Amino acid sequence: MNHLQRILSARRLSPSIIPPSCFLHRRLFSTSETDDSSASFSSSHHKIQTPEDGASDKSRSTPSTTSSLKEHELAKFSAIADTWWHSEGPFKPLHLMNPTRLAFIRSTLCRHFSKDPSSARPFEGLRLIDVGCGGGLLSEPLARMGATVTGIDAVDKNVKIARLHADMDPVTSTIEYHCTTAEKLVDEGRTFDAVLALEVIEHVANPAEFCKSLSALTIPNGATILSTINRSMRAYASAIVAAEYILHWLPKGTHQWSSFLTPEELTMILQRASVDVKEMAGFVYNPITGRWLLSNDISVNFIAYGTRRSDHGDI
Repeated sequence: MNHLQRILSARRLSPSIIPPSCFLHRRLFSTSETDDSSASFSSSHHKIQTPEDGASDKSRSTPSTTSSLKEHELAKFSAIADTWWHSEGPFKPLHLMNPTRLAFIRSTLCRHFSKDPSSARPFEGLRLIDVGCGGGLLSEPLARMGATVTGIDAVDKNVKIARLHADMDPVTSTIEYHCTTAEKLVDEGRTFDAVLALEVIEHVANPAEFCKSLSALTIPNGATILSTINRSMRAYASAIVAAEYILHWLPKGTHQWSSFLTPEELTMILQRASVDVKEMAGFVYNPITGRWLLSNDISVNFIAYGTRRSDHGDI
């Protein structure tokens, strides 16, 4: 499996893109050499899961299916769907992380599509899809930045909450929400300039098939952006033990360590789906300021931007 190649030095973005105290650190990847072995990922119990438990789970292969859904994951998010827009509720970490996620998205997509990052509506003319949109926390700011946004989620309650909240603002009321899956949209022949799936892949049954669907939804030479959690000891300690069982930021059982992907694994999976990862950054929480910052530390939360190759014969 290929390893991270090099780290570019940090550069400060303009205040219109990201708060002055944040820096965007970029990692470039070479995907010319990948291991032919593939990992399979399985779900686990709702107790605190140890890395040893996760390693045992990973040894059991998950059969390939036409859907990447995990039924217990759908039930989990359906139970807390009413709290999506409660900034102090179960989704508080996403509310806090959203400005930082948007900073990375704005920077990479403006560069990719030669858009003006200082514009109030830099995504004007772009068709974006938010896969696993939840209550619309990401879809709404994307629409405000001028994009034509489609949001999809497999949980019907999530889509209803997203629709109700979006209709409160004429700008976001244009968002097209559907209770469906990426696989079904592929079957319908839908494509988009950019495909985003943030904090989703760690909840699907088959990451490789899911990434193939994301790739198929992306136009040739379009952009694909995913964020997730690294399968590292630091992530186990902070994203599961601390966040779920000590600080109670998230409901217990939200994450399973064995379902996390390392940056190398995600890069390999995306490359096999005809998406070349061009840039990666980490999210680091500052407990003093209560803010998330972009960083070159990808040991826990990280986000990746890639481009869809025009030669996609192996999908």
